[in-house]
Amino acid sequence: MIKFIFFLSLTLTPLFAQDILPLRDRANLIDQIQKERIKKLLPKLMEEQDIDVWVMITREYNEDPIVKTLLPPTWLNARRRTILVFSKTKIGIDPVAITRYNFGENIRSIWNKEEQPSQWEALSNYIVSQNPQKIGINTSKYYGIADGLAKTDYDALIQSLPSKFQKRIVSAETLAVRWIETRTPLEVRLLSQLTEITHNIIQEAFSTKVITPGFTTTEDVVWWMREKVLKLDLNTWFHPTVDIQRSGKSDLYGFDGKPKFDVIMPGDLVHCDFGISYLTLNTDCQELAYVLKPGETDAPQFLKEALKQGNTVQDALTDNFIKGRTGNETLKIAIKESKKLGLRPQIYTHPLGLYGHSAGTTFGMWDAQHGVPGSGEHPLYENTAYAIELNAKVYIDQWQKDIRIMLEEAGFFGPSGFRYVNGRQTNLILIGQKSKYLE
Repeated sequence: MIKFIFFLSLTLTPLFAQDILPLRDRANLIDQIQKERIKKLLPKLMEEQDIDVWVMITREYNEDPIVKTLLPPTWLNARRRTILVFSKTKIGIDPVAITRYNFGENIRSIWNKEEQPSQWEALSNYIVSQNPQKIGINTSKYYGIADGLAKTDYDALIQSLPSKFQKRIVSAETLAVRWIETRTPLEVRLLSQLTEITHNIIQEAFSTKVITPGFTTTEDVVWWMREKVLKLDLNTWFHPTVDIQRSGKSDLYGFDGKPKFDVIMPGDLVHCDFGISYLTLNTDCQELAYVLKPGETDAPQFLKEALKQGNTVQDALTDNFIKGRTGNETLKIAIKESKKLGLRPQIYTHPLGLYGHSAGTTFGMWDAQHGVPGSGEHPLYENTAYAIELNAKVYIDQWQKDIRIMLEEAGFFGPSGFRYVNGRQTNLILIGQKSKYLE
């Protein structure tokens, strides 16, 4: 049954409530996702990073972000002290859990407290039995996601190991990042579905089903989006924002975290930033809409031309995605090429996947346009996904002011190069457009 439901969920459009899996089927599919990642992806990554044993230690409500991606779908949190160990063997990876409780279908539990009362000694005995040359732990200077080992647990690990094994401990930072950033074929298909759901919600939010110009506020739309996601039995991973730019409005959109409260009026350029979570993955999307004035059937040409400038900045970035090139190098080239075309770009693109603001190659931040230490030096790998997030500042003669064309779309970089996983916005959404059967 799960395979049939899953097939339908990938093929039917539009994708809304009827195509979203029930919780039990989601759990089965998450088990399948995790099995594919552990059995097929992890051996390649541990070999690539030359780590023999990867140790993760975490406690309930203080979860290591990597452990959270490995919890069985029926575990909503770690339980007591949870210890996972992945050992590289001649035939693949041996995934084990040294925990008080059974750890699900994909990672076998090996600790019997009645036979060995000390969890730390059980961990030490297992590590020694594997005789690893490199023992990876989750510590990192630049990636919070890869820095999940608490000092208390680090100290206890060191104390439990014989001295020669203590000296073999290394940071598993790059392994952790590679685990988080790499997408499997199944995940790529799911990300496309999830992005389509995101696009559909934005399309409905930016319509007269939700917005009555002159009455509806930006906050009304924000909370409609939250309620819509809740009704679909999904989650938002961040609180959405909706804001407007218009003629005569003096302030340019700022990255200041302040509420962007306005009544939406005809002639407004409306922008949203919105993302959801489903089946272990996340989306992060920004799109633009124009509110038609009475008698209008299309957006003004000057706004359509402004959107093209934003698309051109997108191209300047993604056309320069080359395997092995760092985020900082790509950022520098993209900004240079955009400015050469007379554009005013701002690029702040980030990895996307198991987390919304995920780990991997970072291409600038809104306040770091000359590069980002650490994550900006991470090279671009294949089979990775990104929120292509950026803006182009455009002067509008008709409004006598600058506006920002702010865009964000999910993209995938693989062996065939870069592509958007579910398309990108090249036309403004029109709020107040008549149905075709009335035209």
